Amino acid sequence: MKSYRKELWFNSTKRRELINITPNVNKCLNESNIKEGLVLVNAMHITSSVFINDDESGLHHDYEKWLEKLAPEKPYSQYKHNGFEDNADAHLKRTIMGREVVVAITNGKLDFGPWEQIFYGEFDGKRRKRVLVKIIGE
Repeated sequence: MKSYRKELWFNSTKRRELINITPNVNKCLNESNIKEGLVLVNAMHITSSVFINDDESGLHHDYEKWLEKLAPEKPYSQYKHNGFEDNADAHLKRTIMGREVVVAITNGKLDFGPWEQIFYGEFDGKRRKRVLVKIIGE
């Protein structure tokens, strides 16, 4: 069995951002030369997420509105965590959206259903953060 590991780094320009990282993961898969196996993609920061969904701008807008209803950024004073930081909402949004995804690799390709793409969700941005890509297989 072969193993491949790579860190993808992101420096978002906004506090919250959804980034389609499917091309980045495909590049890792090509570099790995693994044809059958699994790829794990996970956020390495507690205020960011990795998830699978459709790359459609209306849906991205809906995520933003929905997440703000569930865990609004302001007022900062509503959260006990916000003593030294103002990112309690980002921790909660990450919990809702999830930490990682696992995708099957078949014939050297990500084995997706229709419209599936991998996204990096940033909820406390404007600084450098990373995502781990770990691929195992043959």
